[in-house]
Amino acid sequence: MLCPEVDDSWKNCTSCKCPREAHDVCHDEWVSVRARLGLKGDESRDPVGGFDPRDAGLAWAPPGLPLHKVEEYFSMLPELSVPRLGTAGERHRDRQLATQLPKQDLARAYCRHLDPQHSVSADDFMAARNEIALDIGSVQEVFEKGVECGACSEPLKYASLAVSASKLGLLYHPTCFRCSQCEELLVDLAYCVHDDALYCERHYAEQLKPRCAACDELIFSGEYTKAMNKDWHSGHFCCWQCDESLTGQRYVLRDEHPYCIKCYESVFANGCEECHKIIGIDSKDLSYKDKHWHEACFLCNKCRVSLVDKQFGSKVDKIYCGNCYDAQFASRCDGCGEIFRAGTKKMEYKTRQWHEKCFCCVVCKNAIGTKSFIPREQEIYCAGCYEDKFATRCVKCNKIITSGGVTYKNEPWHRDCFTCSHCNQSLAGQRFTSRDEKPYCADCFGELFAKRCTACTKPITGIGGTRFISFEDRHWHNDCFICAGCKTSLVGRGFITDAEDIICPECAKQKLS
Repeated sequence: MLCPEVDDSWKNCTSCKCPREAHDVCHDEWVSVRARLGLKGDESRDPVGGFDPRDAGLAWAPPGLPLHKVEEYFSMLPELSVPRLGTAGERHRDRQLATQLPKQDLARAYCRHLDPQHSVSADDFMAARNEIALDIGSVQEVFEKGVECGACSEPLKYASLAVSASKLGLLYHPTCFRCSQCEELLVDLAYCVHDDALYCERHYAEQLKPRCAACDELIFSGEYTKAMNKDWHSGHFCCWQCDESLTGQRYVLRDEHPYCIKCYESVFANGCEECHKIIGIDSKDLSYKDKHWHEACFLCNKCRVSLVDKQFGSKVDKIYCGNCYDAQFASRCDGCGEIFRAGTKKMEYKTRQWHEKCFCCVVCKNAIGTKSFIPREQEIYCAGCYEDKFATRCVKCNKIITSGGVTYKNEPWHRDCFTCSHCNQSLAGQRFTSRDEKPYCADCFGELFAKRCTACTKPITGIGGTRFISFEDRHWHNDCFICAGCKTSLVGRGFITDAEDIICPECAKQKLS
C-alpha cells in the first residue's frame, strides 16, 4: 500500500506534492509481476528451478533458472537492481513496479477518471497491447556463437546468460535489457514492443496515448487540455496550491508548477512598503534592497513626488527624491559649503571632504586632484607652495634643504654650501672656527688670523686647547718657549730677554761672566 498521504486518484502526494513513486512503498504480500500484469500462472515457486525466490532471500528471480544461475545473473546487474529482501534493491524494485507498470494502465478497475463512454476504447487498447506488445522476457544461456546483443550489437559470450525477448526474437546482455525511453532496466523482465524497440509499459502506452500529468492515467478522450508542455484531463489542470481547475483560467508558473491568481498572490506576492497591500500580478512591482512598492506608491517620503524612473536616495528605511535627500542628508564640501550632488566626484582626507574643484591649494588655488599635497593647520598646500612657504632654506644659496643639512649658529646650510670662506673646502664633519660671522677651516683661519710663534713663525690657532705664551708683543707655542742657549723649556720659569732671544738665568750669567 502507499504512504497514507497519497491519494490513489492523483499522481502526487496531497501532503508534500511528491510523486507517488517517490514515497517508500510497503506491502505485506509478495508482489508477482504476472499477477500485476493480469497474466495466468504462479511465480511463487519456480517450476523449473524448483525453489521459491523468497527462500533464497529474493523478492523475485528469473523463472526457469537454478539458484546458482540466478546468482550468476544478479552478479551481472548493478547492486541496486538486485531485489534482495530487506535491502534498497527490494525497495527499488517496488518503486519500479509502480512506475513502469502503473496499475491504471493494466486494468480498468484501477482507473478513477475513465468516463463510461470511453471504457470500450480503454478495453480495446489494453487488449491490443496484451496481444501484440506485452510480454515477459526469459533468461537463458547462449549456445550459439556470433550472436549479437539486440541493443548494443556487441557479441554475446558463448555459454553466458542473456535475456530473450520472444516478441522481437532477440537476445540482450542483462544490463542492456532496458526501456528505450527512460533507459531503466525493465523490472522483472516485463516489456512492451513498439516499432521494434523495447519499452516499459508506461512509456509504451505514452507512445500511443496522452497521459494526464495530474492523475497519471491515460487519456482516452479526444478532448483534453495541453499546458506547460504536458497533457491533462479536462478539469485536471489544477492549481498546485488549492487544486482548483485552471482550465480556461489565468495562471502563473512558479518553480514549474501552476498557481491560480489568488493562491499565487497569497503565497508569493510581495507586500507594498507604503500601503501594506499585496502587489498583485497585474501591478508593477518596484523593489529596492528587499523592499517592494506598487508603482503608484513609489513616492518621496517628504514631498510625495513619484520616484519612478528618477534618481532617489534612502535613509533609515525611507526613500527620498534627489532634492529632498540632498537638503536633509547630503554631506557638504569643506571648501565651498555646498552639498555633494548625486554622481559628483568627492575628494576625502581624514574627516574632511571636498568637491574635486574645491580641493585646491590655499596659496595658488590650483586643483590638487590626485597630486601629492601637504596639510598644515586645517589648510591644504600643494607641494610647491608648501615648500615656498614653510620649507627650510639654506642661508648661503637660499634654496630649499630637502635632506642632509647642517645647522650653524641656528642657521641651516646645505652640506655642500657649508664651506670655508677662504678655500671653499667643505666644513661638514671637519674642525672649523669663525671670524666676523664667517666660518673658516683650521688651516685657513691660522694662516689668515692667528698669532704667529716668534720661534717657529707658524700660526698659533688655539684649536684643540693649544697652549701658548705671550710676552710684550711676542708669542710662542709652549713647545717653542725655550732658552736660546741651552734649549731648556722656560714654561713656568723665569727668563731674560736678550735682544730677540729669550734665555734662562743660568745662560744669562754665563753670558755676563
